[in-house]
Amino acid sequence: METIDNSLQQVDLSPSSEDALSPKMDLETALKGCSTALGFFLNNRFADALALLKPWRNQSMYHAMGYSSILLMQAGMTFDPHDIDAAMASLRESLQTCQRFRKKTGIVQTLTSLWYRQPVEDLTEEEMHAELCYAEVLLQKAFLTFLDESIIGFIKGGMKIRNSYQIYKDCQALANVTKDTEKQKSTHIHFRGGVNMGIGSFNLMLSLLPSRVLRLMEFLGFSGDREVGLSELREGAASNSLRSILSTLTLLMFHLYITVILGTGEGNLTEAEALLEPYKEKFPNGALILFYTARIALLKGNITFAQEKFLACIAAQEEWRQIHHLCSWELMWAYSFELNWREAYRYADILCKESKWSQAVYVFQKAAILSMLPEEEVTELGEDVVELFRQVDGLRLRIAGKSIPTEKFAAKKAQRYSSSNPVKLAVPALEMLYVWNGFTVVGKRPDLTESILTILEKAEEQLRDDPDPSEYHVDDQCVVQLLKGLCLRQLGRLVQAESCFNHVISREKEIKHDNYLVPYTMYELGLLHKQKGDVNAAITVIENAKMNYKDYNMESRLHFRIHAALNTMGSFSAKLPPSRTPA
Repeated sequence: METIDNSLQQVDLSPSSEDALSPKMDLETALKGCSTALGFFLNNRFADALALLKPWRNQSMYHAMGYSSILLMQAGMTFDPHDIDAAMASLRESLQTCQRFRKKTGIVQTLTSLWYRQPVEDLTEEEMHAELCYAEVLLQKAFLTFLDESIIGFIKGGMKIRNSYQIYKDCQALANVTKDTEKQKSTHIHFRGGVNMGIGSFNLMLSLLPSRVLRLMEFLGFSGDREVGLSELREGAASNSLRSILSTLTLLMFHLYITVILGTGEGNLTEAEALLEPYKEKFPNGALILFYTARIALLKGNITFAQEKFLACIAAQEEWRQIHHLCSWELMWAYSFELNWREAYRYADILCKESKWSQAVYVFQKAAILSMLPEEEVTELGEDVVELFRQVDGLRLRIAGKSIPTEKFAAKKAQRYSSSNPVKLAVPALEMLYVWNGFTVVGKRPDLTESILTILEKAEEQLRDDPDPSEYHVDDQCVVQLLKGLCLRQLGRLVQAESCFNHVISREKEIKHDNYLVPYTMYELGLLHKQKGDVNAAITVIENAKMNYKDYNMESRLHFRIHAALNTMGSFSAKLPPSRTPA
């Protein structure tokens, strides 16, 4: 697969590259210089990449965009106010730099464009690239604006996204118009690759939205076609352009994270491996490459190999310790899948001490993992599980006045520890495993699934024999039955799994706190019907969960999963005979 950018294959990794020192910074020279910086970045030489880009950021749109992109990544990883301010200042400067290269328009044209956008066909090659870079930086600035944590920030961010999308659409029209006339220009492939990346990303991300949200977005002028998105990104990844790696990373994020957490849990691992292969050959010790290699192995169930690669990623560089935190998060789950709670705790503890992303989730996760260990081990580690759970609510973040759903879920679960007589959670670490769709990974390993099933059966027995049931008793029983049903379904014991799911649904009126249980269980029951081959019954049950339940914990996450599941079933359900299975 020879898709990797040719300029990256031949990149000069000397800090004194002529590209960086050339007194002439025309478009072609700028693209070559940024290609060198990208080579530094993929080889873990982040400071060298910034040093190469910085001197030219006020004279070259590509150097400006590259420099601010790296600062944006730093800000997104650290959540440090100083880094966020530095990134925002750099993005403002980048917009100004890009603006200087854009086609100058008169006041009449500017006003007309507010109502009716029509791409100008007589742009020079440099002006076309300026439009593209402006749209890209504007989108990055929108992302950072969302961290403003106010409703005004959200409105501003939304307006920037819409403007960016409209410019990308204009660039797409320009790319189509100039498809033949610009072929001979060496820089045009980079313009086409940028259009692929932008249009592909917008379509792919919008296609993930539940239908009611997507209809609103389409009314506002957006479009979200998954196949169009994937096609554009694949074309961009296969091109020898500067942004090939960005299209590749977007596809990897989609296959390895988005479809796992917000979808049915099954990403296209074959495509992910093929996309990553050329970069593994060129940058074998690159932190990003090692990270995604490990992630693919983890999702395939090759847990030991994944752990080795995540540790190799940590060892590969010290400059950006936030990449270590990404690996610690993954290692925490990798050891949880193996029920190695002591090692899982170790990485949860690192996240609590070092990472600022979501302290509420980290502390809850740490307490949940400790809950799976014998009490004497917890004491030996010097930890207090009850005290950890009590900290969760006070650590929650708010964005635009809204709670983060996973943090809200964790805080609600931890509430039962706030009283003077705490009521223990039944299997909190396994419940969080479900929240993050980890059972799809564990399901690749029947041995691990059987081990989890044993833990759940023991918890089921303890709840059944509890002489003094609390107000959380039925909720805990239903949590165990949902997770037990998942294990049984993964092991192919579908009749028993269906019995577990039906048990949860039958006790709907008795559930007092965990209001997410019934709609989520109905979704899982729908997937079970699909596994049995009864797609019509599957759609009926899943539609029931979608239409008849609201205002429960992690509602949006389930709607994303429902949307993904129905997409996989809708195309062929009409071909099947009517269901004989009662919904």
